[in-house]
Amino acid sequence: MGLSDLIKDADWKKEKHVPVIEVPASVSAGEPATVAVSVGREIAHPNTPEHFIAWIKLFFQAEGAQFPVEVGDYSFSVHGSGDDDGAFPKAEPFVEAKVSFETSGKLFALSYCNIHGLWQGETNLEVE
Repeated sequence: MGLSDLIKDADWKKEKHVPVIEVPASVSAGEPATVAVSVGREIAHPNTPEHFIAWIKLFFQAEGAQFPVEVGDYSFSVHGSGDDDGAFPKAEPFVEAKVSFETSGKLFALSYCNIHGLWQGETNLEVE
């Protein structure tokens, strides 16, 4: 069994662990575009001290490229305290990055839930 056998995917509208990538339908070459990635967009992920999204990674694979490149690596270190004292904030699994692209390709996001493992989401990126 390899790592790819452990990465899960599903329809993000029905599964709270799938990272959802939001980017404009098309972006201009060389111009910064906002790329947002969230987990639990349609069905909220609980993000408690016992059950949380630990990190999200964002990758881009240009058309015709053999391998993707890592765009960003985002960790979430606080998940509330589990009690009502409010001493610890609760991070939400959401990130935004400004990225300039020169060519069209595919964006991939990978997220890690401490209970349910690795999850993947993807979307196409059109560069004009």
